Amino acid sequence: WASCTQHPAGGYKKIFETCGELNEPIPAIVVGVIPEWLSGSLLRLGPGLFEVGAEPFYHLFDGQALMHKFDLKNGHVTYYRKFVKTDAYVRAMTEKRVVITEFGTAAYPDPCKNIFSRFFTYFKGIEVTDNCLVNVYPVGEDFYACTETNYITKVDPDTLETLKKVDLCDYLSVNGVTAHPHIESDGTVYNLGNCFGKNMSLAYNIVKIPPTQKDKSDPIAKSKVLVQIPSSERFKPSYVHSFGMTENYFVFVETPIKINLLKFLTAWSIWGTNYMDCFESNETMGTWFHLAMKDPAKYIEHKFRTSAFNLFHHINSYEDDGFIVVDLCTWKGHEFVYNYLYLANLRENWEEVKKAAMRAPQPEVRRYILPIDEKQGKNLISLPYTTATAVMRSDGTIWLEPEVLFSGPRQAFEFPQINYSKFSGKNYSYAYGLGLNHFIPDRICKLNVKTKETWVWQEPDSYPSEPIFVQTPDSVEEDDGVLLSIVVNPGADQRPGYLLILNARDLTEIARAEVEVIIPVTFHGMYKP
Repeated sequence: WASCTQHPAGGYKKIFETCGELNEPIPAIVVGVIPEWLSGSLLRLGPGLFEVGAEPFYHLFDGQALMHKFDLKNGHVTYYRKFVKTDAYVRAMTEKRVVITEFGTAAYPDPCKNIFSRFFTYFKGIEVTDNCLVNVYPVGEDFYACTETNYITKVDPDTLETLKKVDLCDYLSVNGVTAHPHIESDGTVYNLGNCFGKNMSLAYNIVKIPPTQKDKSDPIAKSKVLVQIPSSERFKPSYVHSFGMTENYFVFVETPIKINLLKFLTAWSIWGTNYMDCFESNETMGTWFHLAMKDPAKYIEHKFRTSAFNLFHHINSYEDDGFIVVDLCTWKGHEFVYNYLYLANLRENWEEVKKAAMRAPQPEVRRYILPIDEKQGKNLISLPYTTATAVMRSDGTIWLEPEVLFSGPRQAFEFPQINYSKFSGKNYSYAYGLGLNHFIPDRICKLNVKTKETWVWQEPDSYPSEPIFVQTPDSVEEDDGVLLSIVVNPGADQRPGYLLILNARDLTEIARAEVEVIIPVTFHGMYKP
């Protein structure tokens, strides 16, 4: 597993370089045979513009959103990409400078304005970015590209046209929502956002967007807050990137990565502050787990505690015999992992990249188990298949210790995916992920969460993306299907980018569809049949 592949040639630098959009879909050259049932589109998002004129973007999450599409039909494949025409992008193109502050890049005031007009712009408040570079998901009949702010952008999954900017604050009391909603089979969407409400009371809100309406009206207009989860600290919400959902419960993990609200609200009036500047670590709280019931929606007052970690991606959660099993991709400690994702770090030579990762929090796939009913005393967990523990302490808190499902030094199993349509919120066996080697994506992995067996696909100097599982029609086995991933081999003579199709059972290659362009890094996406 950690056969510790090296990347001395530094080819990975190419996935962090600006590229142009395409005027029309381009044909791909297929090697192997694409299953005839595989007919649909792989849609993915990531940064595609890493500077505006002479002004660079500094952080991995700052580049302007580029939407990618591989279309599969009758064994043929085309590739297409377009920049999402967000306000952030359009205004940057118009003014030839960074106009809207991004995650790790501050926008400076318009040099053409005098001090008075500048002064008055401050009172318009914060201009929050709509740069939707993280994910795309369906709501009713529509598709939205998103980041983690209150803005989501409606896009056309066929033409990749940008349709409209939607401000969730018009419908819900949230300051933003995650880029990782949970979607039920009927199309109901659940998401989580933090909200600083009346009298500065802080909470996390779980929101629900209903499925397609009979009268074809917009489901977002009918969205509502289901349940509030309290914050561990009054003025400092934790950073939240995803959450867990079982058939009857929501799981929210409150990590020690905090947003200093006072800093956030004052910093914007000061020249040159960005989102990254407003994060801090709480070195004493550890990590808190919260449970809420789905129907009837209510917060459960159990106080689950464990040691400090960063969390971006939940893998899956399910109920079993009075317990909730929660599988997570964690990074140990309270230092913020995003501190290591500045583009300057990722574009370093291999020896430097390795050195930085040595200092960073260490990745680990963990299983935590939460007892739904509290009992006094020693280990509360009676599931036969786990070594995870939960112990009620004298102060009424329940201390959790995890079972480790995968751990390798500076080898992360990240960007996890499962057979979501059949096994989300249910007892499952397999997770698929992108292997990060000192933060550089260089393999696709499969993990059996029950036996801890792993499988790997890897090729020299090749940089894959999050693998998306597509189930074989009418199949019964959990891993009967394919994985789709976009791979870049920058050193290839002719066709450096390709769509890779793997057998999900053993990660053997079924086919690849190669194109004559390099494809920059993508974060998340979906398969649309």
